[in-house]
Amino acid sequence: MSLLAVLDRLSEVSSFDKSLESARAAVNKVLRPQAFKDLLHGTWLGHPLHPVLAMVPVGTWLSAGILDAVPPARPAATALIGTGVAASLPAALAGAADWSEQDDAVRRLGAVHAVANSAALGLYVGSLVARRKGNGTLGRVLAYSGLGLASASASIGGHMSYAQSSGANHAVPEARQLTTDWIDLGPLDDLPEGRPALRTGEGQGTPIGLAVVRRGARVDAFINACAHVGGPLAEGTVEEVRGADCIVCPWHGSAFDLESGEPRRGPTASAQERLEVKYEAGRVFGKLPNRHASK
Repeated sequence: MSLLAVLDRLSEVSSFDKSLESARAAVNKVLRPQAFKDLLHGTWLGHPLHPVLAMVPVGTWLSAGILDAVPPARPAATALIGTGVAASLPAALAGAADWSEQDDAVRRLGAVHAVANSAALGLYVGSLVARRKGNGTLGRVLAYSGLGLASASASIGGHMSYAQSSGANHAVPEARQLTTDWIDLGPLDDLPEGRPALRTGEGQGTPIGLAVVRRGARVDAFINACAHVGGPLAEGTVEEVRGADCIVCPWHGSAFDLESGEPRRGPTASAQERLEVKYEAGRVFGKLPNRHASK
């Protein structure tokens, strides 16, 4: 059985779901207020913050492993290990924030990822203690063990990102399936005022859902699948969030500015795919931006 198959099997094991739900509740209780959690999500950045922060401990620990192989450079290796230990804390906070807002399969595998990272961190802390006590050999053994475990854990994180689409913009695949022609969204007067309505556009073999919001004579249209994990925006609400009118996902509460699609509240870190809108003879038409046109 391949490694990917093993990881997929792990993500299906539900034996610890009750404990994971308790851990998720604890994370949400600790990471407050919402603005702090949004900072960790990367809502302000435009993509998840956790991979950016994780580069620091991974990079410093890998560099330390190289320097530890060169005796004159071992003091620098120790400094790099200490830097990685310190940098792992904000990376872990950002990872916990994202983990708490994912679906069950991602949370299960994410728990394994977190345990492996914690074990690697413990090995590196032990390495620093051993080096301080003058036992360089033990310090290097612990550090290389930590590097191996951190590398294995990084492969789990990669599987979560690429195979399970954790942190990906879930609206983009829907947008890529949608026609790039103007889509008739119906008469303006048929759209309800101030709440999302579901419309569809022609896709490649299947209709693509669109979430449409009317405010007076203005209409804003989006891909229905939320950028975060694909929640149905048309079943959400319209709310004012941080000074802007937003469409709010019913699954995790991500809020997108109606006028731009930019996130105003997490857990999303990506903007929602938004359609251009025009009006003709009392009807509303929507069209994807040209960046989605096929070559």
